[in-house]
Amino acid sequence: MTDTRQQNVVDLLLEQHEQIRELFAKVQNARGKRKEELFLDLVRLLAVHETAEEEIVHPASREKIPSGEKVVAGRLKEESEAKQELSALYDLGVEHPEFDEKLAELAEAVTAHADHEEREEFSQLRKVLSEEDLRKMAGAVRAAEAIAPTRPHPAAGESAVGNMVLGPPVAMFDRMRDAVRDWSRSNKG
Repeated sequence: MTDTRQQNVVDLLLEQHEQIRELFAKVQNARGKRKEELFLDLVRLLAVHETAEEEIVHPASREKIPSGEKVVAGRLKEESEAKQELSALYDLGVEHPEFDEKLAELAEAVTAHADHEEREEFSQLRKVLSEEDLRKMAGAVRAAEAIAPTRPHPAAGESAVGNMVLGPPVAMFDRMRDAVRDWSRSNKG
C-alpha cells in the first residue's frame, strides 16, 4: 500500500480496481453468510468508487485529455449498465440460483470497464497532469468516497452534478441502513 498522503489519483484507482477484482473472486468462491458479507463489501466499494470517478475523475478527463468527451462517454455508458446489473443482483440476493451466473457476467463487464479506464483514461491523465495535481485529485476522490452512497442507484444517473446533489442525502440513507443492518447482525443471539 502506498502512503495515502503521497498517493496520486491513478495509483489510488488502480489499487481499488485490484481490490474490486479480488472481491469478485472471493464472492464467487464463498458460501452462505460469508458470501453475503463479501458481496455487500463489493457493492459498497463499487458504489463509492464509481461515484468518486463520476464526480472527480471523469470531469478532469473530459477537460484535460485528448478526445476526453468521447472517452468519458464510453465509460459512463459502461458504468450505467454496471449499476443496473449490480442493482438487480443486489435485489436478487446471494442465495438465488442465478446469482453466481449473473455475478460472473457482472465481474466480466466491470473488469472490461476497469481495463478501458486504465488504458484510455488513467494513462492519459498521467501524461497531461502534474504529479501534484494527481495527488490533489486523490484527496478529492477520498473526500467524495467518504460521502458517496454505499449502494447503486441507477436512477440517479452518472453525472457529477447529479451525484453531488443527490449523493449526500442518498448516502446518508444508505449509511443509516448499513448501520441498522450491522447492529441487527451483532445483536442476534
